[in-house]
Amino acid sequence: MDAIGLIPSFGGPLFTIAVFIIALSVIVAVHEYGHYIVGRWSGIHAEVFSLGFGPVLWSRVDRRGTKWQIAALPFGGFVKFLGDADAASAKDEGALHAMAEGERRRSMHGAPLWARAATVAAGPVFNFILSIVVFAAIIGVRGTASDPLSVAELRPVPVEQGLQVGDEILAIAGIETPELEAFDGFIEKLPSETVLNYSVRRAGEVMTVPGPHPYPPIISSLTPGSAAMDIDLRVGDVIQSVDGEPVATFAELRDIVGASEGKPMLLKIWRDGEVIDFTLAPRRMDLPKTDGGFETRWLIGISGGMVFVPMTESPGILASIGYGAEQTWFIVKSSISGLTHVISGAISSCNIRGPIGIAQTSGEIASQGLISFIWFIAVLSTAVGLLNLFPVPVLDGGHLVFHAYEAVVGKPPSDGALRVLMAIGLALLLTLMGFALMNDLTCP
Repeated sequence: MDAIGLIPSFGGPLFTIAVFIIALSVIVAVHEYGHYIVGRWSGIHAEVFSLGFGPVLWSRVDRRGTKWQIAALPFGGFVKFLGDADAASAKDEGALHAMAEGERRRSMHGAPLWARAATVAAGPVFNFILSIVVFAAIIGVRGTASDPLSVAELRPVPVEQGLQVGDEILAIAGIETPELEAFDGFIEKLPSETVLNYSVRRAGEVMTVPGPHPYPPIISSLTPGSAAMDIDLRVGDVIQSVDGEPVATFAELRDIVGASEGKPMLLKIWRDGEVIDFTLAPRRMDLPKTDGGFETRWLIGISGGMVFVPMTESPGILASIGYGAEQTWFIVKSSISGLTHVISGAISSCNIRGPIGIAQTSGEIASQGLISFIWFIAVLSTAVGLLNLFPVPVLDGGHLVFHAYEAVVGKPPSDGALRVLMAIGLALLLTLMGFALMNDLTCP
């Protein structure tokens, strides 16, 4: 699911394939390790832990008798527990009948219901944990802007710059700067002018200096698969004009693009002292809203940022984890909302992407830096965890439904019923994958 507008490539197709395999391998390894370690804690023996499918490239057996292996096809993985006939955890009836009672307890199919359910649920849970930890670590390293607002780093722009690193911003255009919690509302009050007067405290002295608008039309990030990415706009580019009309702020640029109705526009870009002309046409995109639902807007696929990097402070471990949990929950909500909106026809079905689209995204995200790529892994990990919880036979969610049935009825579904349900689940999953792949090939 293209949950947050993520989803060609930097460095060619080999680079795209390589980073996609890296991202997928990390996510699969964490998912399968969740199954393995909780199964081990629950008394269920894992015979094989495989990263990938097909011919085995490397393997070793640990002291517990588990075979750890890397296989040739790096597009998934599995844990084969004692008593499983295959990687899908189908029963090996012959092996189970030959086991003594104590040994059956160490198999997936002979373990208590709680142990089986916990082992199945652990895969998606570990995906969510990975996402929370990554998001928390990134915000912990980056920090959050701290009061009073002060300059830590200046970004290059083609206008008069009187600010210096270390300046404490007291007022802009004669308007006193508020605490950072109210800063967004403060920006809206500022004049839409390229250069404003800043009142700053520098080395203990208060002075007035000229400086760029705090939110100029500067590119701080690019959306993969967007019009901006397609024409090679870059982070740090400053948009000086649109169709010959000067643009002073990012808000002005957003309004112009939003009102374009997709008509091609000429952008004059300042890049490292050079002025370059680009032509692009905004695209309609479906964006998740923080309060739920989606909105459709015309976009070129860029995000803005402040003209200077503010000084930051560490949010602390608990606050960072809280942020990581909030970000993970937002992705879950957006993904579910997006799927329901696609099914109802409220937004385009092109929001569902398959392996080609995700691979292209991984390449484009990686081209923007290591932190962006790690962030993408966390986003994709949440999506994989959520997908595996869908109540579809062959997925973890389907197995949890079977376990819930067993808890209520007192016995599992019959082997015949399980075979039919698993076949239906596999057909549904293949249909969804085929639909997503078709989107990869036909959607813009």
